[in-house]
Formats: sequence, C-alpha cells, structure tokens
Amino acid sequence: QVHLVESGGELVQPGGSLRLSCAASGNIYSITYMGWFRQAPGKEREFVAAISSGGGTNYADSAKGRFTVSNDNAKRMVYLQMNSLKPEDTAIYYCYIDAKSVYLRAIARYWGQGTQVTVSS
Repeated sequence: QVHLVESGGELVQPGGSLRLSCAASGNIYSITYMGWFRQAPGKEREFVAAISSGGGTNYADSAKGRFTVSNDNAKRMVYLQMNSLKPEDTAIYYCYIDAKSVYLRAIARYWGQGTQVTVSS
C-alpha cells in the first residue's frame, strides 16, 4: 500500500503564510509527480501545484506568484509554501503522487486525507 499524510493546515489571517507538508510512504517503486489539489466547500476539487521528479513545476493561475511547491525526493516529501493568503484560499488541501508501486508497475495516482486551511480574520 501507499500512504500519504499531510500536515500544516491551520487557521491563518488574510495576508499570512502557511507551509504544508506531505509525506509519502509504503510500497513505492518510483514517483513521477507530486503535488496539491484543494477543495473548498460546495466546490469541486481543483489543481493547485505540482512538481516532477526532475524539479519542473506547474501552478494554477490562482497560485502563481503566491505559492511555491517543492519536494525532497530522498525523503519522499512534497511541500507547499503559501504566502499572501486570501479568504478564497480556504479549503481542504490534498496532496497526491503519481507513482508506480512495488506491486503495480503502472503509474497510478495516490491521495492523502487532506488538511484544512482556513484564511479568516
């Protein structure tokens, strides 16, 4: 099995910063992408940011210039540094990996359970 555990979500004031972390573990053979989605109340889950194993990054327009995704391949960690937070950033943030497991050599997407980020004064 593959497990992802997020941490770092909390209540923060508008204009503040947060750093989310996600640790991947289990029977992972290789990871091609790691990243983040989010889901606000009453809305569909949406892409936020992703980073490839080679370091290439991709961001949603809403995240560009404010959020930075990074990773540590050796530790199988992915991070999301969020600055200049706005109330509309309030959501559950889910990390994911696109990876091959030891037993399933086809690439599959694995999800964490999510961490709540609330931006409010």
